[in-house]
Amino acid sequence: MKSLKTCLLLVILMALAAISLSAIPSRDELSLEEDNETTYNDGTSDDLSPTETGQEPTSLRGSIRFLSQIKPRVPMTCDKYPRVCHAKGSTGPDCCKKKCVNVMTDRLNCGKCGKKCKYSELCCKGQCVNPRSNIKHCGSCGNKCKKGSLCVYGMCSYA
Repeated sequence: MKSLKTCLLLVILMALAAISLSAIPSRDELSLEEDNETTYNDGTSDDLSPTETGQEPTSLRGSIRFLSQIKPRVPMTCDKYPRVCHAKGSTGPDCCKKKCVNVMTDRLNCGKCGKKCKYSELCCKGQCVNPRSNIKHCGSCGNKCKKGSLCVYGMCSYA
């Protein structure tokens, strides 16, 4: 029973703290109040609300304030920061369409940015090759068939 009373007291204190924090105006609200005050040449001033001036109120009251203060993290893209592609764990040293790639092995950027290999081809050393029939890249990149053999269906065979 004692723990129930303690828990209830804790909940009430948290609710009071939340209410008191929401009653404190933020810096944005304070600056809006200062912007809406109009001063005349004779020294008098007019204090207009945002709705009277035709502006939409930009109050954060009722929403979660700490989330609105967090700035979104901007990803580091290689078009602005080229060294990103040379960092450890990068997918490649070259930058194509804001992405790090290796133009020597990437099928969508083979040899240069935007050069796509056909469906049945691989990108080997920056060139699109058919691994089913290419003697220098038979079955995979760098698998060279011995002299006198042919590459048939991706396997080196003797004629």
